[in-house]
Order: sequence, then C-alpha cells, then structure tokens
Amino acid sequence: MHRACVDCDNLARIDPKAARSLRHVPPPDAIRSHAISFRSFALFRPIVALALIATLTGAPGQASAKDVVVFAAASLTTALERTATAWQAETGHTAVIAPGSSASLARQIQQGAPADVFLSANVDWTDVLAEDGFILPDTRRDLWRNSLVLIAHGGDQLPVVLSPELNLSGLLGDGYLATALVESVPAGIYARTALTHLGLWDQVVSRLAQSDTVRGALAMVATGEAPFGIVYATDARIQPNVSVIATFPEDSHAPIVYPGAVITESQMPDAARAFLDYLQSPTATAIFLDHGFGQAG
Repeated sequence: MHRACVDCDNLARIDPKAARSLRHVPPPDAIRSHAISFRSFALFRPIVALALIATLTGAPGQASAKDVVVFAAASLTTALERTATAWQAETGHTAVIAPGSSASLARQIQQGAPADVFLSANVDWTDVLAEDGFILPDTRRDLWRNSLVLIAHGGDQLPVVLSPELNLSGLLGDGYLATALVESVPAGIYARTALTHLGLWDQVVSRLAQSDTVRGALAMVATGEAPFGIVYATDARIQPNVSVIATFPEDSHAPIVYPGAVITESQMPDAARAFLDYLQSPTATAIFLDHGFGQAG
C-alpha cells in the first residue's frame, strides 16, 4: 500500500453548491479578507495529479497499473491506510491512498485525474460528481460518521461549554482559531455552520487560520501555531499534543457522513468495487471503529 499526495492549493476554493455552475472555470479564491491561511502547515502539499499519474506508469516503489487509486478525504488517512494494508494481506491487491480535501479531490476528478474510488467527507461533493456522471450510481454508499470537536494546544486542557454565552474571542487571546477552509472543505464548512448556529461566528470570523485540509488545522494546534481549532473527533484522537475541550452538538451542523463511490472512468472498476465492498467488511469496520468513526446507516 502506498500513499500519494494531491494538490490542495489551487483546486479547493469553491463551495460544492457553487461548483454546479463553475465546473469548467478555475475555482476562485475563497473568502480571505477576514482570515489567515497557514499554508506551511498543510500536511498534504502539492505533488498534483501529474505525480499521481506517474505512479500508475510503474515508477519504482510506486503503484502499478493494477493498483486501485483511492482519492480520500484527509481525515480518513490513518484508518484507510490500515485498511488498505489489511486488504493487501487478504487479497494480494494493493491500493494507492491519495489524501486531500474533498473539494480538491473532486475537482481533480472532474479534470481527469486517474482515480478509481472517491471517499468524501460530505455528501455535497459526491453529489456534484454524481450530477455530472463522474461516479457509478450503483456503487455509491454511505460508509462512516464522525463528530466535530473544539481542540486546544497541549494535553489536559480544561473543557468549555459551547453556547452563545461562550467568550470564544477572549479564549483565543491574541491567537487564531484553526479550521479547514470554511468555504469549500467539509470540515471547515461544518465548523462555520456550527459556530453560526451557536451564535459564535461573528466573534471569530476575523480570527480564523484556515488550512487546505482538516489535518492541516490539526497540525496548527498541535504545534502551537494556533491555540485552538475545530477538527473531527477522529483527528484529535491521533494527536497527543491537543486536548478535546468540547464537542459540537449534532444539531449544530449537518450530519458528518462519508460517502464512497467508484469513478466512472476507473480503469479497474471490478477491483475498485471490490475495495469499496471491503470497506464494509468486518475487518475494515473494526479498524474504523478503533479510530473512532461511527457506522453510517
């Protein structure tokens, strides 16, 4: 099993709804007038689709044309790598995991990137690809669920109560609140929706440190570049240098659901279907539950 990286910089800046009318136009910059983007901490830097294509030509130590290429939301990376390793051990087949933001991955699929499976962190980007015929409809299924948490730098930080009375701006002090891009990346969209629902958005809209992926936001808090951040609960579990100080109420944002589907132009549709099916096997389910994900449905 190998992991390839994809470009999150130039393709992730449109809302999935807006993508329906901007599919063939280079994505514009997301709202930036009130936010700082700490790009040095985006974990999945650009090697872009050309590098991924190179892996399919048989470059040493990389994927062969017989491997399944999986474009996956960054938050799935750790559990998905374990699952791909187990799949290889059981079947002899290998999977190349290409993590990134769901937004940038969807855009690359639209532009012809050689993916076999798409695993998104929200339903909207999967809907966008479905409407344009980029996924095989009969393969689409909801796989996992997650929750949204507020994290702080360091271990054993005191919890807070998420309510309109919370002085979140005061809690930040001179620092910033780390999030994924709030206009395009699912984790950022969930964060913006939850903060708005709780009446806290206006306090922090000018204090955001936005990253290309949720793992980038996690890294900012882990390193202390940002004192607080909003990430998925599963991300917080893998980082010992952060503390979960609050969990956002489920009714404060849309359900965090991870759909999966086979790409229409997959060169290995049978193997891609087999891998997608394996993600619902007892082995894969145990791995994802171990990483804190919930089962969808």
